[in-house]
Amino acid sequence: MIEEQKNNPLHGVKLEALLTDLVDHYGWEVLASEININCFKSNPSIKSSLKFLRRTEWAREKVEGFYLYKFKRLPKPDDVQYELPPRDRIVPLDQKPRSPAEIKPRDRDAEPARTKPAAQGPGSSSPYGKSSGAPKVHKDRPAKATEKPAGNDAWSNWRNKSK
Repeated sequence: MIEEQKNNPLHGVKLEALLTDLVDHYGWEVLASEININCFKSNPSIKSSLKFLRRTEWAREKVEGFYLYKFKRLPKPDDVQYELPPRDRIVPLDQKPRSPAEIKPRDRDAEPARTKPAAQGPGSSSPYGKSSGAPKVHKDRPAKATEKPAGNDAWSNWRNKSK
């Protein structure tokens, strides 16, 4: 186990050193676009990011995974190793870290996959499952018994019964 851990680039590396390496090489803008964590977007600093990453396991694992597979450019792990947190993964002895990947900040306007599509107009349904306007009216179908004609109000049945 000790020989295997010697080959893991995270073994013995403190989170502060890891984050400093990433910021020195890529900068905050690239980290914010690649990892998408608010502590890299809004007033980023080593101190505030460390505070957040130490308290938030999922964010720390994202940063450690980025460090392993983008900065150290190790091959992606198999399914069994992928289920483990990055610090617990065993890196095979034949896999050696390489020079960091060159990454440029993404242009947010050029990423159509991350933007929400615009609604087509009233009555169209959103791809997110919510209606974005008035209910659709189908002229070729008869109205349901529960649907009220547009001219009647909700109290008309009660008023008719009370007379």
